[in-house]
Order: sequence, then C-alpha cells, then structure tokens
Amino acid sequence: MKRFFSLLLIISYCVLNLNAQNNKTEKKLLASVDQHNEYYTELLKKIVNMNSGTMNFEGVQAVGMVLRAEFDKLGMETEWLPGESFNRAGHLVARTKGKKGPKLLLIGHLDTVFEPDSPFQKYEMQDGNILKGPGVADMKGGDVIILMALKALKEAKLLEDMQIEVVMTGDEEKSGSPIELSKKALTDAAKLAHIALAFENADGDPKTIVVSRRGSSGWSLNVKGNAAHSSQVFSDKVGVGAVYEAARILNEFYVQLSKEENLTFNPGVILGGTSVQYDEGESGGSAFGKSNVVAQEVKVSGDIRAVSLEQLKRAKKIMQEIVADNYPGTSAKLVFKEGGYPPLAPSEGNRELLEKYNQVSQDLGFGEVVAVNPRNAGAADVSFTSGYVDMAIDGMGLSGADDHTINETGDLSKLSMQAKRAAVLMYRLVN
Repeated sequence: MKRFFSLLLIISYCVLNLNAQNNKTEKKLLASVDQHNEYYTELLKKIVNMNSGTMNFEGVQAVGMVLRAEFDKLGMETEWLPGESFNRAGHLVARTKGKKGPKLLLIGHLDTVFEPDSPFQKYEMQDGNILKGPGVADMKGGDVIILMALKALKEAKLLEDMQIEVVMTGDEEKSGSPIELSKKALTDAAKLAHIALAFENADGDPKTIVVSRRGSSGWSLNVKGNAAHSSQVFSDKVGVGAVYEAARILNEFYVQLSKEENLTFNPGVILGGTSVQYDEGESGGSAFGKSNVVAQEVKVSGDIRAVSLEQLKRAKKIMQEIVADNYPGTSAKLVFKEGGYPPLAPSEGNRELLEKYNQVSQDLGFGEVVAVNPRNAGAADVSFTSGYVDMAIDGMGLSGADDHTINETGDLSKLSMQAKRAAVLMYRLVN
C-alpha cells in the first residue's frame, strides 16, 4: 500500500511539474503577443492600405513580399509560387524545419475583393478600436494574427522544433483556372499535414469558430421548346414552350429540395425568348421574344452549396431527375460545372479540435467558443484540406463586420486575443 501511495505521489508531482512548466511557457507566449501588439497593429494598417484586389497581380505580390519578409525574420523557409499557370498572382508559402509534434497547416490569403477601381482603398479609424478598411477582416487581420502567434512561439524557443507550413493564397476571393492548379499549393500541403488551422473571420463573433463550411459550385440549365404562334401553345404539335418548362424545373427544385438543411441552390440569371445570347464571363446577356410567340429557349445560371459531398451528390441526382421529366414539346439539359469549392464536412476530428480551442480560450479567460452554423460560413480555402487532414477549424482570424463591402471593419482590440489563442493552441497541439 505504501508503494502504491508513493507511486501516486510521484505521478502527482510529475503532473503538477508538467502543468507548471506549461503554464510558464504559456505565460511567455502571452507576454510576447502583448509586447509586439503595437508593431503588428501598424503592420496590419500598412497592408490594408496596399491594394491587393485579386486581379491586381502586382498588388497581391507586393503584400506577399511584405509578409514574406516577416516570415524570413522568424527564420522560416519562404517561397513565392508564381500563378501564371492559373492566371493569378501566385501564393506565399513559409515552412519551419522542425520535426516535433503533428504537422500543422496554417491558411491565410493575400487578396481582397476590392480592385484598384474600387472607391474603398485606405483605412480609417472609427470609434474606439474599430478600423474600417479594405480586407481588414477578410483577411489581412488573420494573416497578421498568424505572424503574431508564430513570433510568440519563436520567442519561447518553440517554433524551430515545430512542423508548420503556412500557405497564403493569392486568389481566394476569385479562384484561378484550372482550379486544380490554383489550389495545388493548398492540397499538396494538406496531404502532408495532420491539422489545418485557418484564419478567416468567422461570423464576426470571436465566441465562434468554424468546424464546417458549405462548398460552392455552379450549374447551368438550357431549356428548348418549339417556336410557334402563341395561339398554338399547349397543342400536341407545339407543346408548352421553353419558359413554362424552365419554370416547372425551378419550381420543382424548390419544392423537393428547399427544406433540406444546409443545402441551397440559387438561379442567379435567367434569360428566355425566341433567341438568347448569354455571356458566362460577363454573367449576363440578352434575349429577344414577342408576347405572341412561344419561347424557344431559356438559359439559367446558378450556384449550389452543400455541407458534404454526400449531400451534394444526392441533390445533383434529384435535380437531374427533375430536369428529365419534361413538359410536352420541350427538352432540358442541366450541367454542373467542374471545379468550385468543396465542402468542409463536419467531422469528429473538427469537433475535437474545436473543444481544444474552446479549452484554450476558457483557460486564458476569453470565454467559451462554439461552432458557427454552416449556413453562416461561406466557401473558403480551408475546404481544400477536407479528406486530407485529421482535423480542421476556421475562423481564427480578426473579428469584423460587413466583409466584402465598402463598410468592412475589423476590431483591433481582438488582435492580441486571437493571436494568444492561436499561439497557445499550437503549443498544446505539439506538446
């Protein structure tokens, strides 16, 4: 019995000693973030003022070079991957040389939706810590948080031993083509990683994190009918025309699928008449027809978003069955476009990672963190890790509001908090 209690004392001592060491290390991480918060706040302001709209290749690369210099200071191997093969600026990659712990993939992006012709080009401070500026929340704030967390890990003499790869893409807002090349840097990194941490703004609330994102892809519908005088519509020879058939199909999409949780499908453009000209690149076109002529053609373009590949496959099957059940005198063809963003399906691994992040947040006094409803989480680069990593979360970036609008803001008071959460989480994952 004495030996048993002696063993318990030894185990208790070891656990307490380990906890004390962890606590000491974590205090170093927190202190580093606080020490360098002002520097990184100014860095954020600097890159927000640099236009990096997706199609401004020089601007995207310029932001990439500013951030590359920061990774170089941390002693990481850095690389710029040119984007000529997919008609975009390119991507920034940074890696550590260590071999300790699981392999972590950190995800950011350099581009914004604000091109050089946008009126929204420079930041301005609003009340308190609110910075209004292009891309501050989506996602230059998240890029800076990555740097802040890695800086803290370096100063605690941890970074060199860790296995970390950072991928900051240059085309998250408007993916290059072919998408297989556009996202190759991400998928290659994901294949080697165990855990993916992405630094988009979640839904503007630092009490939330993303464990599941819906994918996004496009579809087109082309409907044919028999052109004839309107007096002959509904006859055996003419049938109902293309417009009625298109209306039937879209209505049945709604009736049969609109109640399925986390599935949406939106017909964004529709043109119909005797003749139709549609330019996919311009997302628009023209149609000619007369009220006394049965419509011969309808073109519809839309998107579909699903929370898992299984849900997407099932929805596509039902939509094709609806399209095939034609009204008299009509035919229709539904085409789902290649590429697009895959879904980040909810998984046990993702939920487990959320719990780890939640524990970190509570231990640091920042409160509970819960999962974002997938309906509030659009497509993002982290989805390309799905099926490769054991666990993934997104939304670790800077809290903000009105992303993609000229009213976009970021809350600078949350910059250090998010960096502390990230640094401690990565430390615990490795140790």
